[in-house]
Amino acid sequence: MADLFKLQIITPERKFYEGEASMVELTTTEGDIGVYRNHIPMTAIAAPGVLKIHEEGGVKNAALMSGFVEILPEKIVIMAEVVEWPEEIDANRAEEAKIRAERRLKEQSGKIDNARAEAALRRALIRLSLTK
Repeated sequence: MADLFKLQIITPERKFYEGEASMVELTTTEGDIGVYRNHIPMTAIAAPGVLKIHEEGGVKNAALMSGFVEILPEKIVIMAEVVEWPEEIDANRAEEAKIRAERRLKEQSGKIDNARAEAALRRALIRLSLTK
């Protein structure tokens, strides 16, 4: 049995997840990280990516779009602005968002618009990757 730690994921609307995990993988603004029990204390900013929760029975995936992560040796708290289980994702809506973002990128309307379109495209691709 792996060393487990407490994992809590909360959003402004709900407690998304509360349980024990042996490892958590997520994307931060500094890159991808994997965290085990007894990690050094730190905080990080979550970036759009697939959140992988390693439990005793397997791995649960979720789409984590933004938030903050507090890592302590025996507990991790993710305060997410947006996080979704695969079954909560509307694949048609994500596909439409992908098409809109790609269209905006082709139009090349400016730096700020391109950055927004790239971020929207990344979120759509993450959601679509979990619906397949």
